[in-house]
Amino acid sequence: MNMLKTTALTSVLALAAAGASAQEKVTFSDLSWNGAQAIGHVLSTIIETEMGGDAEIVSGMNQAAVIMAGMDKGDGSIDVFTDMWMPNQQALWDEYIDGNQTVKTNSPYNGTSNIYVPSYMTDKVKTIEDLKNPEIAAMFDTDGNGKGEYWAGDVTWASTKRWQIKFKSYGLDGLWEPNIVSADTFKAGLEAAYTSGKPQLFYYWTPEAIHVKYDLTAVEEPARSDGCEDVDLDAEDWLEVSEFNCVIASNEIFVAYSASLEERNPAAAKMLSNVQFTGDEINGWIVEMFENKRDPREVAEDWIADNKDTVQSWING
Repeated sequence: MNMLKTTALTSVLALAAAGASAQEKVTFSDLSWNGAQAIGHVLSTIIETEMGGDAEIVSGMNQAAVIMAGMDKGDGSIDVFTDMWMPNQQALWDEYIDGNQTVKTNSPYNGTSNIYVPSYMTDKVKTIEDLKNPEIAAMFDTDGNGKGEYWAGDVTWASTKRWQIKFKSYGLDGLWEPNIVSADTFKAGLEAAYTSGKPQLFYYWTPEAIHVKYDLTAVEEPARSDGCEDVDLDAEDWLEVSEFNCVIASNEIFVAYSASLEERNPAAAKMLSNVQFTGDEINGWIVEMFENKRDPREVAEDWIADNKDTVQSWING
C-alpha cells in the first residue's frame, strides 16, 4: 500500500473513531424524587430519538456524592445529575464545579422548599410559632413518646439535615422529632393520613405532583435577614454548629453533567448545556408519569413531539 493510500485510510479511520466517540452512551442518575426521574426520562429520550444516540438511566445511582465523583472521573460510569438543588449541594458544587471544573451545568429553573400541613389543619397550624404549643405537638405524636413527628426527608438528602437544623434553631427540638424515611414510604403514609383527616407535618418542594393531588398549605416562617442562615452540613457536629431561623430562599435547580462529555459526546454536552425547564413543564411530566401512571417513555415522546422547536433549540443552540 502506497503512502497516499495509507494516509487516506488513516484519516478515514480517525474520522470514524471521532464519530463513534461523539455518539458515546450518556448515563443518567436515578435520583429518588419524581421531578429528577421525569427529567431523566425526557433528556434520555431526546438523546435516543432526536439525536440518534444511546442513553441509560443507571438504576440505583442516587447518591449525590457518588454521582459527582463519577462525573469528575469522566469515565462514563455516570454523566448526568438530573436535578441538582442549590444551595443544598453547595459543598459538591464548590469541589467539582468551581474547584475541579470537571462538572458543568445548564441555566437553572426555580423551586421552593417549605414545611407543609394539609389545609384541613390550618385552623390549628399556620405559623412556626404554632408548633411551639405542646398541645399542637401532641396531636402529631404517633408513637406515644411525647414528641410530634415531622417528615424531614430521605436519609441521603442534604435538605434532611437542614430541616433538623431549622427545628433546633426555632426551639422546636424539645417538642418535635424528625421522621427520616424514603420519599415513597412518606408518600404512602401521607395518603393514608390525608384520607383519614389525620395530622401531618412534612417538608416538601415545588414542582411536585403532590400539590396537584392534595390541598396543602405552607407553614409561615420568619422572613430572611442577614445571618439567618449559617449552615455547615459537613461539620462533624453539624447540628450543633449550624443555625437556620428563617424561610428557605427559592432554590436554583440545575442539570449538571460531566465536562468529559464535551470530548466523549459533544452533541449531548451541547444539548445539556442549552436545556431550560420551567417548573410547570416538570410538574406536567410528574403528573402524567407518576400520578396517571403512564409509561415515562411515552410521556417523554409525546412532550417532545409537541415541543419540537424547544427541543431543537436545545440540540442546535
